[in-house]
Amino acid sequence: MRADGRSPAQLRPVSFELNTALHAEGSCIVSFGDTRVWCTASVDENLPRWRKDSGEGWVTGEYRMLPRATDTRTRREGDKIKGRTAEIQRLIGRSLRAAVDFEALGPRVITIDCDVLAADGGTRTAAITGGFVAMALAIRGLMKQGVIKKNPFIHTVAAVSVGIVRGEPLLDLPYVEDVAADTDMNVVMTGAGSFIEVQGTAEAAPYSRAELNSLLDLAETGCARLVELQHQALQWPGLPR
Repeated sequence: MRADGRSPAQLRPVSFELNTALHAEGSCIVSFGDTRVWCTASVDENLPRWRKDSGEGWVTGEYRMLPRATDTRTRREGDKIKGRTAEIQRLIGRSLRAAVDFEALGPRVITIDCDVLAADGGTRTAAITGGFVAMALAIRGLMKQGVIKKNPFIHTVAAVSVGIVRGEPLLDLPYVEDVAADTDMNVVMTGAGSFIEVQGTAEAAPYSRAELNSLLDLAETGCARLVELQHQALQWPGLPR
């Protein structure tokens, strides 16, 4: 048993609180245990210059850690963001773009802002999972308004962390396990079971192919459960897996 009583293949308690922003087209607060991320989806009809006249839309993501999301205060990041923040933003954007048919989305940009309210491990995977829910709320609203004629979703997208701690593969690591992990991995998947991204690093001892397979099996189980929870929260029969 782990410190919080979970089995190795068990997620932390996961929840989605919908429509948490007054003005955003879509929003939610996602919780993975004590990790909480506020995700908002904003729609802009002005495409970037490089995308104009294509007839296709775009999805991008931004990520910030609020000053007291951690046990000590961190400085706010200005326009010049840190390398870790930039890397997470790119991951969020890549992951959520995999969910959407840009032609069906039409000439508009959806920006997913992910602000970490409380950090206890897995902030980027929570941001992706919650960011998808916020984006789905925004797109469903546009479809109800008749702005978008065809459902642009190709996939549901979710993400989870896995790692090897004291020789044992574990799913959904909180901070206390994350800092002790020999191997740390973030996995992004579609609801249909395909991989979008796998980020895996041996923090201490290198991992074997068998251990990699065990971690991917855990991630597959975790992402499948997260997709079920996304569908339960959204209650949208037209949403694909």
